[in-house]
Amino acid sequence: MIATELVQQAWGASAQAASGVLAHVIAGEADPKGIDTQGIVSFFAGKVAPILLAVLGVIFIGRASKGEISKVLTSSAIAIVGLAFIAGAATLFFVGDYLIKLIFE
Repeated sequence: MIATELVQQAWGASAQAASGVLAHVIAGEADPKGIDTQGIVSFFAGKVAPILLAVLGVIFIGRASKGEISKVLTSSAIAIVGLAFIAGAATLFFVGDYLIKLIFE
């Protein structure tokens, strides 16, 4: 039940994003400026990441109810390390942006 709701919500979000991209392509721009990376990052942070975290939570709860506490702790530690790597990558993005502005301005 929960998985189908998550899939439906993800499908709706991806369809909405695809229709926005299609409308942008059809309308066309006279002077293309590049890829909207801020929009892509906000889409992943707002739509994809919460769904993935919810799926991980359901998996962890399912394993814990079966008595596989050691697997839950191991998986939780791996997920926390993964989130730390993602946060580190975001930090490097901002540091790189700062260095580029510092060098070229």
